Amino acid sequence: MPVFNDYKKEIMDAAHNERIRLALSRAIASYRTNTNAALKKFPHTIQLAKEVKEIKAKAATQMEELVRIASEAIEFNHGKAYFARTADDARRIIGDLVGKDKLIVKGKSMTGEEIEIREYLEELGNEVYETDLGEFIIQQLHSRPMHIVSPAIHVPREDVAKLFDKITGEKHPPDDIAKMVETARLLLREKYVQAHVGMSGANVVAADTGTLFIIENEGNVRLSTGLPPVHIAIVGIEKLVPTLGEAFKVAEVTWRYANYTVPSYVSMVSGPSKTGDIEKVTTYGAHGPKEFHVIFLDAGRTELAKNPVLKQALSCLRCGGCLYECPVYAVTAGHFGDKCFTSVGAVWADFISKDREKAGAIAYTCLTCGRCKVRCPMEIDGAEMTVALRQLIEESASLS
Repeated sequence: MPVFNDYKKEIMDAAHNERIRLALSRAIASYRTNTNAALKKFPHTIQLAKEVKEIKAKAATQMEELVRIASEAIEFNHGKAYFARTADDARRIIGDLVGKDKLIVKGKSMTGEEIEIREYLEELGNEVYETDLGEFIIQQLHSRPMHIVSPAIHVPREDVAKLFDKITGEKHPPDDIAKMVETARLLLREKYVQAHVGMSGANVVAADTGTLFIIENEGNVRLSTGLPPVHIAIVGIEKLVPTLGEAFKVAEVTWRYANYTVPSYVSMVSGPSKTGDIEKVTTYGAHGPKEFHVIFLDAGRTELAKNPVLKQALSCLRCGGCLYECPVYAVTAGHFGDKCFTSVGAVWADFISKDREKAGAIAYTCLTCGRCKVRCPMEIDGAEMTVALRQLIEESASLS
């Protein structure tokens, strides 16, 4: 059982790492304070979350139809849409679009992380830069993200300062976080302008208009998707909802539970840039990208939708709130989980990554305490899913 043994060593090492505990304790305290303040300021969000729960549950029953509708809308808007049944299909499509010897700037995307698209494009001979500050730190440390929203949550400021000292040759005091942010800004600024391709994910997609909603605070995704001549988006089909109005509701609940009263930026992208300023003739390829490509990824999602209990995972907004409530996560800093972490991560490992041994390791690490459900805006029952997944794994083992 090499996967389980590696996993056990990883989480035990993390559990005894004082620097990880320091970083997590700081982050958890900040998250709870900020999220509670956001919900107090906008109390309607709690009721809105119940509405979004119904929207997402219904959308999960019609994902392939929503892909068809969204693809038609994107094509009508002079973009290109693709349906990837598997992760290999998605990588192949993106690889064919990008080619090799390209400079690529990439916004944070859990779906991109799922299919390891950065690593794949680098293997093809491309230069890829993660532009989200947390992802940039992780990339430079040759590590992996430990949180959906805050990928470098396990890295204390002291370690970030040392990293930037090494990259730039200049001294970064650990308490001067502003200087570290400025360093990252300067390092990445020229890459946006030079890039051949910009990549992103999406927080939610409105099928009727083909509009991608991208929520962020740093401005890096806006630069990554606005400056290069080509924008490629990779989106899991569970992100689709029928209408633009419903997508607005999903977006608001997502950012509110992700720790923000309102994000600095919400980009709505429906096609390549265009202008009609010369005699009202619509011409594509103005200041922004000339090409807009959206790859909708299945990779086990339609199969997952058939399971009466585990299909709850498809409603996950990736707000990350459950992680801050999970007692195991607080100790292991994200080494407990796979791609999406915790109980949702166990389901993802089994159905999406097709790694049953990893799924079992995560499922049997979960305490089934139910604290994740209390914080979750979609009321996803992590404990119930964990028990159901354990039963599924046991039944499979007894048949083999």
